[in-house]
Order: sequence, then C-alpha cells, then structure tokens
Amino acid sequence: MQPASLDLRLGPVAYRIRSSFLPGHETVAEKLATLTMYEIPLEPSAILERGHVYLIPLLEELALPPSIHAKANPKSSTGRLDIFTRVITDAHQRFDDVRPGYYGQLYLEVFSRSFTIKVHAGLSLNQLRLFLGHSTLDDTALRRLYAVEPLLYDDHDQPLPLEAIRLDGGLFLGVDTTGNHQAIVGYKAKRNSDIIDLAHVGFYEPSAFWEPLYRTMHRPLILEPEEFYILTSKEKVCVPPAYAAELVAYDPGSGELRTHYAGFFDPGFGYRRGARHGTKAVLEVRPHDVPFLVEDGQLFCKLCLEKTVEIPRVTYGTDLNSHYQFQSLTLSKQFLPWKTP
Repeated sequence: MQPASLDLRLGPVAYRIRSSFLPGHETVAEKLATLTMYEIPLEPSAILERGHVYLIPLLEELALPPSIHAKANPKSSTGRLDIFTRVITDAHQRFDDVRPGYYGQLYLEVFSRSFTIKVHAGLSLNQLRLFLGHSTLDDTALRRLYAVEPLLYDDHDQPLPLEAIRLDGGLFLGVDTTGNHQAIVGYKAKRNSDIIDLAHVGFYEPSAFWEPLYRTMHRPLILEPEEFYILTSKEKVCVPPAYAAELVAYDPGSGELRTHYAGFFDPGFGYRRGARHGTKAVLEVRPHDVPFLVEDGQLFCKLCLEKTVEIPRVTYGTDLNSHYQFQSLTLSKQFLPWKTP
C-alpha cells in the first residue's frame, strides 16, 4: 500500500501472446484463447524475453462501487527498465483505465523493450489508483495552491516564481542537460545485455547495462531513434501531502518521442519535513523515427496535480523508506550507484 496507490501483484502464470489487444465487447479470456502461443509458470520464477508480448493475470481482482473508477500506472522501477506495462479489463476499449462499477479480474500486458527480465509470482510491476469524481486541479486552482505551497524548485532549493512557470492544464517541466557532479547528463540502455532479475535490489553493475552520456561544451545532446534514455527534469518537484501528481504528455507536435513510462507521484514526493526542497523527476525517453536534439530546459512533459480525498497518515519518502525520494539522475533500484572509472 502506498499513500494514494496500491501495488498490483503478478499471478502464478504468464501467457506468451502473438500481439497486444483490447477486448472490445469480449472478455480477456475469450481473446486469450485465440492469441496465446504458450503458458509460462511464474513459480518460482521465469524469464520474459525482450521484444515479446506477455499477458499475466494479476492476483488482485476488483469489485468497484458505481461511483468509483480506477487508473493504473507502471511503477517507477518498471519504467526505468524500459518495461512497457498496461492493465486490461474485460469488455473495455482502453488500457490502464477501469470503468466505474467494474467487477472482475485484472490482466497486465508486459513488453520489455531493452532487457530480458526475470520475474516471479507476487512481484509488483504496476500500481492502481482509485478515483471518486473529478480530482485534477485546473490552472486556477494550481495558481492558488502554488502561492501557498510552491511545487517546483531550482537546483539551489529555491522555489521557482509562478510567473516563470508555464501553465496550461498543468505545470510544464523541462529537461536537464547540465549533468550531475560527474558531468553525466543521462544514461542510454545497451543492447543485448544480460538478464535482469527484478527481485534484486542494489545488485547489478550499471556499466554492464547502461552507457553514460556526458556533458560536453561544444557538442549537442542528440537522441537516436528507438534507443532508450534516462534523463531528469530541469526542475525539482514537490508534491504536498494532500495531493498526488501525474506526468502526462502535453503535445505530440513538440517532438516524436516518448518522455515517460511511469509518471505517478504519491503524496509527499519531494516533500521534506520542515522544508520543501523538491526532487528531480526521472524521465524515461524513447525517440521515434528521427534523431532528436535536446537542449537544456526544453519542455518535455506536464505535471498534473490531483486532490486526495483526505491527507494520508503516511506519505511517500521517509515514512515508507521510499527508494526515489531524494533521487537525482537515478537508475532503477536493481542497480548499484554509478561509479566513474
């Protein structure tokens, strides 16, 4: 259990399927009967090959009241490993969306794009959020909140003035290409690396799976098509305890690239007791079609705030010993910290 989300767990079997799908007016089981190639037991563990589509029934099922609907997101570690996950429900035509009053099973589509992975039953790759009515703050409400609780900070832990921020259905975030103290601005996933066991924490040497991108004075940062990159936001994000937040794509015309997989922040993300300093948002980026030039501060995504029904008794971060509360440019929890040669 997280402050405003629930981790969903993999069931005991996975189905290797020929393609992704939406059930339309059918049940997922009916679609599986025509698309399944073979079954894979997930107890004690199993290998999911890079570039293959799998469907896994989840251990949790739902019995929602008519007034409650739900949404799903990949967990942070899932997105940072370039694992594409989507929840599918019976007789529905949208991914990651559960209609009000839904009663039935949940299924997770899993497609690992960069790495071959090892998983097991009970592992959590994604999370579920429950909604009552409309909870997203419009720009007027965001301005009122920002005046009392600054939501974005600079690298010196100073709140960014509201007049310096672009608002249009949310708060726009830029990308940071200045780099950390080691002059690393991001990481690029290596092709044909070894298997990653998702049960491990702080286990793998990053250099076996990632290539660092270094800051240079006279050479621009150009991202190559269909490669996977880890970058960070220019701004530090602070989510007050009474709110949750989600990163959303804001304009497909701004560039042919995907800027994040796991875009949900629980209440308290970047919020530190006694002071609000914020935490960088990690961006999971995959350009499409053509090479893409990235410049410091270039707008990449948009942060939308959602009001919670009540303030959680525990918040993300210190209360839950969260992995990414004080992150900067941080790989998934399976890796050791990057060390320069």
